[in-house]
Amino acid sequence: MPPPDPDWPSQRLMRAIEATPIPASVPALLEVCAMRHPGRAYLHFFDDGDVIDFGEMARLVRRTASALTRCGVGPGTHVAVMVHTCRHYPVTWLALASLGAVTVPVNHRYTPRELAYVLEDSRATHLVLADDLVPVLEAIPGGSPVPRGNVVVAGARRDGYRLHWERLVDEGDPSWRPAEAPSPDSLMNIQYTSGTTGMPKGALQTHRFWLTFSRVGAAQFQDRLRRLLVTQPFYYVDAQWYALMCCWMGATAYVARQMHSSRILEWLRRYRAEYCNFPEVVARTPESPDDRMDHLVVLSCYSFRRALYPEVERRFGALARQGFSMTEIGCGLYVPMEADAMTGSGTVGVPVAYREAMVAGADGRPVPHGETGELCVRGAGLFAGYFRREDATRAAFHPGGWFRTGDLARRDEEGWYWYLGRIKDTVRRSSESISAVEVEQVLRGVPQVLEAAVVPVPDPLRGEEVKAYLRVAPEWAGEPGLVDTVLAHCRANLAPFKVPRYLELVEEFPRTPSNKIRKSELLAAKPDLREGTYDAVEVRWR
Repeated sequence: MPPPDPDWPSQRLMRAIEATPIPASVPALLEVCAMRHPGRAYLHFFDDGDVIDFGEMARLVRRTASALTRCGVGPGTHVAVMVHTCRHYPVTWLALASLGAVTVPVNHRYTPRELAYVLEDSRATHLVLADDLVPVLEAIPGGSPVPRGNVVVAGARRDGYRLHWERLVDEGDPSWRPAEAPSPDSLMNIQYTSGTTGMPKGALQTHRFWLTFSRVGAAQFQDRLRRLLVTQPFYYVDAQWYALMCCWMGATAYVARQMHSSRILEWLRRYRAEYCNFPEVVARTPESPDDRMDHLVVLSCYSFRRALYPEVERRFGALARQGFSMTEIGCGLYVPMEADAMTGSGTVGVPVAYREAMVAGADGRPVPHGETGELCVRGAGLFAGYFRREDATRAAFHPGGWFRTGDLARRDEEGWYWYLGRIKDTVRRSSESISAVEVEQVLRGVPQVLEAAVVPVPDPLRGEEVKAYLRVAPEWAGEPGLVDTVLAHCRANLAPFKVPRYLELVEEFPRTPSNKIRKSELLAAKPDLREGTYDAVEVRWR
C-alpha cells in the first residue's frame, strides 16, 4: 500500500490546526460563528419545518441559559436531557455548556428502569424531558430521583409540572452573559456508553473534547462541506459532533427527526447534501438512474464490506471513506479524501490531529508492524475518565496516557491501520453499542431462566443482531409460552434495540476451568448462528 502523503491538503490541514489555539469553550465557538454568519441556516429540522440560523441559535442559547439559572442550574450542575430530535436538545445542550453545567444525554427510548439508572448514576439534579416521555419518568419504581420541581417539560405543558421549556426560553434574556465563562477543561457531558461491566458507564467529556473532536471532524473533509444530512439522534455523540462541525465550516445541518434508511437517498437529493453517515443497507439497494448526485462530496461508510466502497463511489458519485472514533476519544483515525488508492482496502486510516495511535500487546508495549494487538490512542482532548468509576478509568489506560480501545487492530509498515474486531463483550447493532452483560442481567430476571449468554449474530442490514442463549429450569424447557414470557420481560426492561432478536435454549453451556461460560465455543458451534433459534422479528423457529 502507498504511504499517506504529508503534502495532501488534508494532512497539511491536520498539522496546521494543531498549531492553532482552540476557542475557550464550545459556546465561544458558536458566538464566533454567529458573528460571521448571522443569517445563515445552521440547523434545519425539516420534519418540523424548523430552521434556526446561527445568529438565532446564539440568542436562543443565551435566553435558555439565563432562564435555567432561575431554575437553580449553575456551574457543575448535572442536568439530564431526554428529548426527541428537535431544537430542544441542541439549544439546551449549548445553554448548559454556557453555564458551565453538565449535560447528561438520555436515550428517549429508555424504559423506566434504564432512565432511573442514568439519573441516579449521573447524580442528575435536574431533568429536561419531552412532554410525551413524562409517563416513563412517572413509572420509575419508587419514584423519580429528580424532584418534580426540577423537571422542565419540553413541548406541551403537563399538569403537575410548573417548569415549561418554551415559556422559560421566551422569558429568557438574549443579552445574558455568564459571570464566569467555562474553560476548555470544564466538564460538558456525562455521555453514557456500554462496555463489559454490565450497565453503561458515564464518559466525562470536556469542552476541549468537543472542540478537538469537531475541529478534526471538519478537517478530515478539508473544511469543504456546507450542507450535511444528519440522521442520528442527539443523545449520541454523532449528531452533537456534526452540529459543532458545522460551526467550524459555517455549514447547514439538515436533521431528520428519525432515521429511515429507505429515505436517505430522497433526503440527500432534496437538500442537495454533500455528506452523510451512509448506511450499508442503502448501498445494497437496487440501482436507480438518479442515484448519482453531483452535489455529493463524501460519504462516511463505516465497516462496509470492502467490495462496496468502489461501488458506492461509482454509483453515487461521492468519495467513500472510513475511519475510527469512539465516545471516549472522539475522532481517532481517518482515511484522507485524497487517498484514492486505499478505497476498498479495509483500512481505517491514519491518526487525525491531536491523536497518536499504537497497536499494543497485553503489556502495553507496541507490537511489530503487521501483527495484531489492541488499538490504543492518546492525545489532547480525550475523555477525562468514567464518572464515579475510578477502577474502570485506571483499567482503560496503559502507562503513558494510552487509552485502550478494546479493539483489535494492526498497523502496516506505511502507517495505515486496520480494524480487526472487538475485544469487548458488546453487540454493535446499527449505531447502537449494546452491553451483553446488561442484557444477560435482564434475562436472568425471568424466573424460568437460570443462566443466559448474549452474543452478536452477523446481520446484513444492521451489522449485528442480539442473540441470547438460555438455560432454563427443566420443567420449563418445553413450555409453549416461555418465549413470549422472556420477550415480554425484555421489552419491559430494555430499550427496543437491546431486546434479543434470536433466542436459543441450551441444556448446558461450555465452560472455562473457572466455570465461566465460554462464548467462543458458542460462536463456533455452527456456521449459521440463527439455526435452531426463535426469531422474534419473523415470529417463528428457524
